[in-house]
Amino acid sequence: MLLLNLVIFIATLLLLSVVYRNTQKLGGSVLLALILGLFFGAILQNVYSQSLIDSTLEWVNVIGSSYVRLLQMIVMPLVFISILSAVTKLNQVNSLGKISFSVLSILLFTTAVAAAVGIGFTYLFDLSAEGLIAGERELAAQSRIEGRVGQVSNLNLPTVLVSFIPRNPFAELTGASATSIISTVIFAGLLGVAALSLAKEDKALGERIAQGVETLNKLISRLVRFVIRLTPYGVFALMLKMAAISKWSDILNLGNFILASYLAIGAMFVIHAILLAFAKVNPIGYYKKVLPTLSFAFSSRSSAATLPLNIATQIEKLGNNKAIANFSATFGATIGQNGCAGIYPAMLAAMVAPTVGIDPFSLGYMTTLILVVAISSFGIAGVGGGATFAAIVVLSALDLPLALVGLLISVEPLIDMGRTALNVNGAMVAGTISNQALKLD
Repeated sequence: MLLLNLVIFIATLLLLSVVYRNTQKLGGSVLLALILGLFFGAILQNVYSQSLIDSTLEWVNVIGSSYVRLLQMIVMPLVFISILSAVTKLNQVNSLGKISFSVLSILLFTTAVAAAVGIGFTYLFDLSAEGLIAGERELAAQSRIEGRVGQVSNLNLPTVLVSFIPRNPFAELTGASATSIISTVIFAGLLGVAALSLAKEDKALGERIAQGVETLNKLISRLVRFVIRLTPYGVFALMLKMAAISKWSDILNLGNFILASYLAIGAMFVIHAILLAFAKVNPIGYYKKVLPTLSFAFSSRSSAATLPLNIATQIEKLGNNKAIANFSATFGATIGQNGCAGIYPAMLAAMVAPTVGIDPFSLGYMTTLILVVAISSFGIAGVGGGATFAAIVVLSALDLPLALVGLLISVEPLIDMGRTALNVNGAMVAGTISNQALKLD
């Protein structure tokens, strides 16, 4: 049976290849891959024994994990050379400040809105931490959560800001720390400013530097295109695995929380569309262009792995300025994540509050919670770990018990898919709105 499963898997990959070659539409191919992955994953879970599922997924994982690793391989080189190339093309150094301020402001604003949306859906669904039963996996997860608390106990904004400054740029290019992406952005930006300064003193030298940087940028961009063409196959494998390992009993037990979470995520996508419309960007046209990127973010559950797709989509499909696209994508992968650092911790804080005698829907508590979520979404870049760390930081800041983070571990992967897609969309929306507002050449 293992051989039959692998034959079907390979045949489906070949089918996706034919569809992509004939249509040349990445979005349609990725959507088809996502649907087929869900379908075959559900069949795998409901028809075969666990041992056969595991042995099949080992081979499926070769495609899914290899694709993710290829994207991870190009993240740091892409971030470095793209930022460097973009900065060397800026007419004025102060444009960097305008870009950073605009992007970060939008990211933090939308995260605050996301927190309010999360609180609202917690109220509508009357969600509470009371009565949740901890199983074996959940109890084990609680132990792991308690072990992580030490990593954020001494976390504060000044410490995080210092951690952004690269101590060893070569180490940061290897992704050695949780803040490597931001540190690489800062190093590349400073190097770009130095190049602009040299160009003012010696125009010929500046042109040679710019030409060399642009040549390297084109080389990295071509490599990125090669990897992006593999997206339908990676999405198919990743979704097949996700559908095969999801436990329907867990989904049913926490159905209200999952439904409320996805409705909140959907509401934020609508709010993003409204913000785009105010910025005079057609939301329907926008979503058509970003669909492949959102599909991969959904299936991979990794904002960092989606970075190459995020940057390429903003530049090639949305027409955003290269500097804005790179800054919004890189900052959005670590700061102001609407899903992981906005909706999720806000919902958990609202659910836990009644267990310690706090009314989560009082104006004072909601205002405090939204502010804490927004500020924490900036600081979470210092520790990494996405939604789990965001929840720990917010609950700890409000002096609330952390048990719920462990109790919800069974449905984390399912919800995390939607949250990651929202994170990535928030970054692209921040880039698109900033592009409309700044009008850089």
